[in-house]
Amino acid sequence: MYIHCICTFPIFESTLSRANLPRNMIENSMFEEEPDVVDLAKDSTFPALDPDEVAFEPRSSRLLVRGLGQHDMDEDEEDCESSARLLGMSFMNRSAAHRSSSSPYTRQAPPRSCSRPSGRTMIVCVLFLVIVASLTMVMYFLPGCNFTKRGCQRTNKTTPSEQVYPVSTNGELFPWAQLRLPRSIHPLSYDLTLDPDLDNMTFTGRTVISMSVLHNTKLIVLHSSHLNITKATFKPGDGEARDVTVLEYKPRQQIAVKFSEELKTGQYCVLTLDYSANLSHTYDGFYNSSYTDTDGNKRVLAATQFEPLAARKAFPCFDEPSFKATFLIRISRKPTYLTLSNMPQAKSTPLLNGLIQDEFEKTIVNMSTYLVAFIVANFTPISSHVSETQVSVYSVPDKKEQTDYALDTACKLLEFYNDFFEITYPLKKLDLVAIPDFLAGAMENWGLITFRETSLLVGKQSSNLEKQVVASVVAHELAHQWFGNLVTMRWWNDLWLNEGFATYMQYMSLQTVLPQLDIGNLFLAVRFRALDDDALNSSHAVSMDVNKPEQVEEMFDSVSYEKGASILLMLNASLPGDQQFRKGIIQYLKQFSGLNTDTNDLWNSLTQVFSAQHPNVSEMMSSWTSQKGFPLVTVSRKGGQVTLTQEHFLLTSDNATQTSSLWNIPVTYVTDNCSLAPECRQMFNLKTKSGKTQKSVKWLKLNYRNTGFYIVDYGDEGWAALISALSNNVSVLTQEDRASLIHNIFALSRLGRVSFHQVLNLLKYMSNETQTSPVTEALLQLNVLYQLLDQRQEHSLVARMKSYIKHQFASLMDKQTWKEEEEESVSKQELRSALLKMACSLNEEKCIKQARAQFKQYVESNGTLRIPGDLQQVVFTVAAQSNEDWETLLSMYGQATYDAEKRKMLRGLASTQDPRRIVWILKAGLRGGLIQTQELPLVIYTVCHGFAGYLFVWDFIQENWDSLIEKFPVGSFAIQTIIKSATSQFSTQAHLNQVEGFFSSLKERGSQMRSVQEALETIRLNQRWMDKNLPTLQKWL
Repeated sequence: MYIHCICTFPIFESTLSRANLPRNMIENSMFEEEPDVVDLAKDSTFPALDPDEVAFEPRSSRLLVRGLGQHDMDEDEEDCESSARLLGMSFMNRSAAHRSSSSPYTRQAPPRSCSRPSGRTMIVCVLFLVIVASLTMVMYFLPGCNFTKRGCQRTNKTTPSEQVYPVSTNGELFPWAQLRLPRSIHPLSYDLTLDPDLDNMTFTGRTVISMSVLHNTKLIVLHSSHLNITKATFKPGDGEARDVTVLEYKPRQQIAVKFSEELKTGQYCVLTLDYSANLSHTYDGFYNSSYTDTDGNKRVLAATQFEPLAARKAFPCFDEPSFKATFLIRISRKPTYLTLSNMPQAKSTPLLNGLIQDEFEKTIVNMSTYLVAFIVANFTPISSHVSETQVSVYSVPDKKEQTDYALDTACKLLEFYNDFFEITYPLKKLDLVAIPDFLAGAMENWGLITFRETSLLVGKQSSNLEKQVVASVVAHELAHQWFGNLVTMRWWNDLWLNEGFATYMQYMSLQTVLPQLDIGNLFLAVRFRALDDDALNSSHAVSMDVNKPEQVEEMFDSVSYEKGASILLMLNASLPGDQQFRKGIIQYLKQFSGLNTDTNDLWNSLTQVFSAQHPNVSEMMSSWTSQKGFPLVTVSRKGGQVTLTQEHFLLTSDNATQTSSLWNIPVTYVTDNCSLAPECRQMFNLKTKSGKTQKSVKWLKLNYRNTGFYIVDYGDEGWAALISALSNNVSVLTQEDRASLIHNIFALSRLGRVSFHQVLNLLKYMSNETQTSPVTEALLQLNVLYQLLDQRQEHSLVARMKSYIKHQFASLMDKQTWKEEEEESVSKQELRSALLKMACSLNEEKCIKQARAQFKQYVESNGTLRIPGDLQQVVFTVAAQSNEDWETLLSMYGQATYDAEKRKMLRGLASTQDPRRIVWILKAGLRGGLIQTQELPLVIYTVCHGFAGYLFVWDFIQENWDSLIEKFPVGSFAIQTIIKSATSQFSTQAHLNQVEGFFSSLKERGSQMRSVQEALETIRLNQRWMDKNLPTLQKWL
C-alpha cells in the first residue's frame, strides 16, 4: 500500500533529483577494530530498560509458538489471564508495587529494649495469620489457576475454566481468547457471491470456504465484522451438510463454530455462510463512493480497501496474511455498470431481477485476504499488452484522457520488473483503477491495483514534476506484485518486507526506466526524514511485536517504508559489483514464491548468495531490524590517529532511555585526496564500539552519498576542516554529500552535540550552492525553526530570521523565472518551487507581485492559460491571502477537473489566515462533500503551518476526536498525520500539558497510540531546543 504522504516536506511538496547510487566498493583496511569500551562482563551496572525493550510474552503469542506442528489448546489448557482478572488477583501486582522504598508506611526503628507483647496483641496477631492462611487456601483452590513459578500460566485441570473465554453476542461463551486465529484449520479456497445494492447502500453475500484440518479440533474460528450472518451450514468431507450455530465476539471481530466431536487431522470440510451488511461509509471494507460528472449528475460506485484488517468487513474469512487461498468471485450489477476483480471476467449471466451476474476466473495463485478486491462502477478503460498480460487503466469517463501516462509508465515498469526479478508476472491482466474516494495513495491488490485519482491521473500538459508523483506510486505498487503478493510477510510485525522492498524498488526502478524524472533527490530527502523520525525514543524496531489491531495500523509508517528501503540501499551499497543484491533478491523470491516469510528468512536466503563476498549478512542486517534507532558515528583525530566511535543517536537522552546498542555499520568514506567519483569511496565495517587508524588527511567525509543509515559528528576540528573545504570549492563533495552535511549538523544541533553557531557557519557556503538537494534541505531545516519561532511569538527573532534567510538565498531566488521552459529538468523545477515558496512565505515583495500577476492571468483566461505545475502551489497560496481571490479560488476548486491542480488549490485555500475561513474549511473537510473527507489530513497539515491556524486545529481535534476516529481507524496513517501536524510546532509547557491531558483522557480511543508518544516527545524536544538556543539566536541573528 502506498501511503499518501503529506508531512514529508514542510516547505515544498515537490520532489527532489537523480543520484547515481554507488555500487563499486574499494576494500580498505584502513581502520582496525577496537573492542567495546564497555566490558559488560565486568560492569555490574546496567541502564534501565526502555519500555520498548522489555521482553514479555503477550497472551496472543502463546498459541503461536506452537506453530503448525502442535495441536490447538483445549479448553482446559487455555490462558487463564482473564480468570485471574475475574478473581481479583490483580491485587497481587498492585500490592507489590506499593511496597516501594518511597512508601510512607515504613517500619519504624525498633526501640533499644524489647518488651513482651500483651495478650490482646497476641490474639490479634493469631487471628490475622488465620485469615491470611484461609484466604491463601481459598484462592489456591479456586477454579482457573495453579500457581507456578511463572504465575497463573495454566488452568487447574480438576475444575472447569470457562471464565477464560469471553462472552459471545448471544450470551454463550466464545471458544477462543486470542487475537490471532488458531492454526488447526487452513482455508483452501473461497467461493464468493456478492449482490450489492447501490441504491440502498447495502449488500448480501454467500461465502463458501473449503478448508483442510491441520490438527484435531472441535472449533473453527475466523473473522467477521459488521456482517449479519443469516444462515450457516457445515459439510464434513463426504458427509451431509447441516445447519450450525455461529458465535460472534465483536471486540476481536471473530466468529466461531463449535462441534461436539473432533474434526480430524487431514479432513476436508466446507463452511457456507449467508449474510447481509451495509456498504461501509468509511474508507475500508466494501465501501460506497460517489462523484459528480461534468453534467452535474451524481454517480455512485462501490470499491474495496482491505489492507490491513478489513476483508472481514466484506466477507467472513481467515483475515490474516498467512492464510493464503484461492478465490472465485461472482458479483451482480445493473446493466449500466461494470465490475472488476483480481482475475479476468469468465462469463456474465442475466438474472431474473434484471441484473447481470459477472463471474471471474478462479485465481491461479494463492492470495492473502487483504489482496482481494472488487469494484462496481461505470468506469472507462484504456489498454495495452506486455507479453501475455493485458494492462488497463480505468477512470471515470470524464477523465479518460488523463490515463495515457499511467498506462505507458505501467507497461514500461512491468516489462522492467519481469526482467529484473526473472519471474514473470503470473496473472493474465493487470488493472490500475483511479477511485474518486480513496484514502491511501494506492493499494496493490493482485491484478487490480487501486489508486487515488491524484496518484494515477495527469493531464497531457502536466509537468515532469507532476508525472514523477504518478510514476513513483505506480512503480511502488507494481513492485508489490512480487514483494507482498508473490512472497508475503507472515504477520504484520514484518510489514517492512512488503513496504520497505516496494519503496526501495520504486526508486531503483525509476532511475533505470525513467531517468528523466530525476528520482534520486526524492529518495535522498525521504531518507533524511526517516532518520528524523527514527531519532525519537518513541520510534520502534523495523521488525517488532504486533499484538493489537491499532498496532497493526501503526506499522504503516516511515520505519516500515523509508527506513526499510534505506537499509536495503545500504546493504546493496556494501556489496561488490552491481548485480550481487539483485541475485540475492531473485533467490529470495524464487525460494519463497507463493509462501509467507519473516525477516530471518530474507537474511538467510541472501546469505546463501552472498556467502563468498559477504558471509555475515544475517549478523550485520539483524542489528538494523531488531532494534530501534540508528547509530551516531563520531570522528575524532589526534595527530595522525583517527578514531571512529558509535553510539545510539537518541534525541531524548535522559538516563532512562540510554542503551548499549551496537550496529554492524558498513561505514563508507572519502577524503581530501579523492572525494567525488565512486572509485574514491573506501569502506570499513564498524562492528564494535570504536575503531582506529593511522592516516594523515586534511579531512574525511563519512557516509558517501548518504547511502548509509547513520549520522556523523566530525568534532570541532573535523567540522571546521569540512566547512573550510566547502568555502574554497563547493564542488569538492557530491551534492548528496553536501546535503547530508546540512542534515547531519541540524540533527546534531537538535541533539545538543554542536552549537547553532556551528550550523550557521556551515550555511555560509550556501551563497555558492546551486544544486537542488543541499538547497532544499537547508530551506526545510530553516523553515522548521522559523515556524517554531513564529508560533512562539518571538517577533523580533522572526524578523531577523526572515532577513537571514532572504540574504542567504537572495541570489538564487532572484535567478528563478516564472515561465515553464522546454526540456527543463525535474531537479530545476524542484529547486525553483522550493525557493519561490520560501520567498513568498517570507512576504518577499517581488515574489508576491509575480504570484498575484500569474493568478490574475489564469483567472482572466478562464483556466486556458496554464500556470506551470511546479509554480501552482505558490501562486494559489499567495492568492488565498486575499479575500476576493480566496473566494475566486474556492469557486475554481469546485469546477477543477485536473486532480493534481485541484489538490494544490485546496492547499492554497487551507493556507488562509482568516479565522472564519479556517474554521469553515476544517468543518467542510470533516463533513465531506465539496471537500472530500479523504483530504482532511492534508487540510489540517496545511492549516497548521499558518500562524493563525495551528491553535484552531488543536481545538478542532479535541472537539471532533470521536468523529475523526470514526472516519479514520485509530493508529492509521491519517490519524498519525493529524496528530503530528497539530502538535509538532508546540514548544511550551502549557501546550505539553494540554496535549498530555487530552490524550490520556481518551483511554481505548487512542491514548496508547505510538503517534501520541511521538507528539509528546517532540514537544519536549522543541521546548528543550528553544530554551537552550534562544539566547544564541538572539545574539547571533
